[in-house]
Amino acid sequence: MHADALATLQQHLLRGLDPAPDETRRLFHGRGRCYPGLEQLTVDWLQGVVLAALFRDPGEAELAALKQMLMELTATPTWQESQAQRLLLQHRYLPDAPTEALLGDVPGEWTISENGLNYWLDLGRKQNNGLFLDMRYGRRWVQEHACGKRVLNLFAYTCGFSVVALAGGAEQVVNLDMASAALTRGRENHRLNQHDLGRVSFLGHELFKSWGKVTKLGPYDLIVIDPPSFQKGSFALSRDYRKILRRLPELLTAGGSVLACVNDPDVGPDFLVEGMAAEAPQLRFERRLENPPEFPDVNPDSGLKALVFVRVD
Repeated sequence: MHADALATLQQHLLRGLDPAPDETRRLFHGRGRCYPGLEQLTVDWLQGVVLAALFRDPGEAELAALKQMLMELTATPTWQESQAQRLLLQHRYLPDAPTEALLGDVPGEWTISENGLNYWLDLGRKQNNGLFLDMRYGRRWVQEHACGKRVLNLFAYTCGFSVVALAGGAEQVVNLDMASAALTRGRENHRLNQHDLGRVSFLGHELFKSWGKVTKLGPYDLIVIDPPSFQKGSFALSRDYRKILRRLPELLTAGGSVLACVNDPDVGPDFLVEGMAAEAPQLRFERRLENPPEFPDVNPDSGLKALVFVRVD
């Protein structure tokens, strides 16, 4: 992070905060490699909290320069008018990804909003805070297509897709994730939005050991597949994704839709298109959702891939 890179970052943040977004947004996305010297840095607006995240150790001198620039930002009229209360720096390259408070404190729990819906975030305690901001258009698509549908949300995490599905009028949502703590947060997210939990199921199971239960609760009109690239002991993208795709015909209703996602920069959209054609030819590729403009990437195929498929048989 040389001086020119930090100047570029400062200008992006000043523009992003003038005025501050009404809802949570990424202010700066260096990981798309569009800004030399800033490839390992992101900055998010969390409605009163500015969270910068470092994904690689920049070294002592560059870290000090980054902190100095960020603190200078807090003295600007733009920062004051944004009504930001806290400035946090997360060290994602360290064990447990600790978060350092540069201004204010680390609040632990924090609520944010997106498209009129509310979510709890965990700040300072986990590597990921509870909502992946690059999936904003994916959540919007699900909300727009969920009315009257039975929805299966695989790798549900904190149930963001479930929240938008219910907001969009889904009849029932089944969430599956092996992390019980994430599903607990999912319940809290639904309660935060005053949703009827009688229309939501939470299965704290490992997917490949639970096909019977998942199938019994189906069939489904809309299925969301948003797995991690790798989850120790349970999922590896290259090995296991096709196992899910070949199960789709027995889970999906006629005319049903699938939103299949991959967020590995080394895996392009053809991985899903070709995999679906081989494992579930009854499903036709319809389109790839755009990514939000605040996530630029020098190679569009390196960013988030969120692909829509429709059953046509």
